[in-house]
Amino acid sequence: MNSGDQITEHFLRSQKALSDALPVLNGKIADSAAAMAQTLDAGGKLLICGNGGSAADSLHLSSELLNKFVMQRAPLAAISLNSDVSALTSIANDFAFEYVFSKQVEALGKKEDILVVFTTSGNSANINRAIETANELGVRVIALTGKSGGTAAPLLLENAIELRVPNDETARIQEVHGLIIHCLCDLIDQQLFGEQV
Repeated sequence: MNSGDQITEHFLRSQKALSDALPVLNGKIADSAAAMAQTLDAGGKLLICGNGGSAADSLHLSSELLNKFVMQRAPLAAISLNSDVSALTSIANDFAFEYVFSKQVEALGKKEDILVVFTTSGNSANINRAIETANELGVRVIALTGKSGGTAAPLLLENAIELRVPNDETARIQEVHGLIIHCLCDLIDQQLFGEQV
């Protein structure tokens, strides 16, 4: 396969992943945005985390909310738990990498907050530990997952929302997660600030 064909194949697989995800996730994305907007409007915050490419997604979501997505508006309270390198490395060094997010959730999480986790496999020990800690604190969880939902899926309580991309390819799941981020930001802005002029 030449490079042009290989690129075309990536685009076609991405298009299929997006079209397959839309009917499965449309309502859940709307529900997630409504929950996030309600939390932010009530003075709560979003705690967001992920590993690797999902860490980049965590930073992407928090930056769009803290700064702006499209419209000029007040900053929104979103914290990426990936961004504090000193906290991450000290927790990993003193305890274990499994606790790098859960200890931050324990310190920062309140009942009025939402924990947003990104995990393409659902099998990351540090994400699962963060979900368990959120459950113990009464913090609602929104999980962006893929594949089978992994070991994270059974940890999600009844009030949690799982946005599980119906695909087994990590790159495709991440591409859908990226679009979900933009949908969430757009819906949150509209619900909190009205239509953009």
